[in-house]
Amino acid sequence: MLMIVLSGLATVLMLLWLILLFQAREEDWIQAAYNTVLGNLDEIAELEQKDRKNAKILARYHGLAGKVMRLFLGSSEKQIAKRKEANVRLQKGNLKSVGILAMPGYVLQRRVDAIGKGNFNKVIYAQYAELDGKKYAANRTRRLLAQMLSCLILGMALTLALGSILLSTGDVNSGLAVSLAGTAIAVVLAYAFYSDVKDRVAKRRAAIGRQFPNVVSKLALLVTSGMIMNQAWKETACSQDGELYLEMRKVSEELDNLVEPAVAYANFIDRCSTKETTKLATAMIQNLSKGNAEIGLLLKSMAHEAWQERQHTAKRDSEQANAKLMIPTMLLFVAILIMIVVPVITNFSGL
Repeated sequence: MLMIVLSGLATVLMLLWLILLFQAREEDWIQAAYNTVLGNLDEIAELEQKDRKNAKILARYHGLAGKVMRLFLGSSEKQIAKRKEANVRLQKGNLKSVGILAMPGYVLQRRVDAIGKGNFNKVIYAQYAELDGKKYAANRTRRLLAQMLSCLILGMALTLALGSILLSTGDVNSGLAVSLAGTAIAVVLAYAFYSDVKDRVAKRRAAIGRQFPNVVSKLALLVTSGMIMNQAWKETACSQDGELYLEMRKVSEELDNLVEPAVAYANFIDRCSTKETTKLATAMIQNLSKGNAEIGLLLKSMAHEAWQERQHTAKRDSEQANAKLMIPTMLLFVAILIMIVVPVITNFSGL
């Protein structure tokens, strides 16, 4: 009976996946192709960043050591070229590079509004808007949801089918274990797509928080020394590389392109989405017409508060690190205690 139920569920899920796949329209394929292009561009950017880091490392070595390090670190030129060629084919209308695994997810989003326009969709959209801006957030959200939905349906279908096969051989325990564990793994893998985005947002916010005291301190120094706000902002943005500095450069580029300052700073708030940057950008918006004297005092106050918060954060992090080290320390102590006590007990028992 259990085998029939599992095989029936596996068949239903597989049929659902296939039906959704065959219901894919041209708009779904185009959407998938566009998202594939965006994914390739992300991978190209990551590979280029990796090559730049490797180039800095290689600059420290010369001669034979340099050649050995070059072989060890390698180069991403072939991988970058491969992805660029795939993008060219996709942009010319050749959809062979579009994988079919995620296509049922695109169809499901189009046909079911609760999925394509639901609360979970909005949560993912907000995170992508913070990571990449609102321009690409909708497309990246559709791609992530498509991958999650398709992975979940197909993964559960395959694991339930495998479990029913094991049950048919009479191995009940293995069949149940594979079905339950496989279903759990499919759910975890589907959630892993979202978890990766969530982790990226958390790391980005943490990096912005670490960089904020230096940024606001430099802004305060430049403004109080007589530099106009826009020039001080640009000077600070170009002084270092980092998440916050890159976002500040985007604001400078928008201002240079005659975007309204209030709009540019509002976009900065949306992309950074931390209380510190929101307070800074709000101060910029409110003081657009008040001159450098008042904004200078405000920036000094913000810099003092930022450094105080930085100290408190460092203290909390150190306390958390000590708490995490407590368990391995205790295990090490127990291991040493066993190494000392066991020989002593052995010697006494041998007497």
